Amino acid sequence: MIVATNTIRIKPGHGLEVAERFKNPKGVQQSPGFVKMELQFAPGEEHDELRVCTTWESKEAFDGWVNSDAFKQAHAHSRPAAAPQGAGEAESSPRQGPPSGIMLGSKLTIHEVLFNTQA
Repeated sequence: MIVATNTIRIKPGHGLEVAERFKNPKGVQQSPGFVKMELQFAPGEEHDELRVCTTWESKEAFDGWVNSDAFKQAHAHSRPAAAPQGAGEAESSPRQGPPSGIMLGSKLTIHEVLFNTQA
């Protein structure tokens, strides 16, 4: 299992506005190998931060999503130049996106899940 985390930096005060775009994902949850998505938020003085964490059965399943037509359609809106081609980015139409200029950049990281514990 892997977790793909897209860490998005946003101008201060706009993080929750951008988070709204993730409430109704369009397609990722039907992708083969998708396990779950979690959105984390941290406000800050220099920038707000959203972490979009998607869990996948395998790296191949994640790559399948990133290379799918559904991914391309879900991510057809404009994104900052620094944004990676990765899972978990906001999935909405251009009309629903945040005002231009509030997205400061993003970084995608992928980690293998070695173990987890649950209550």
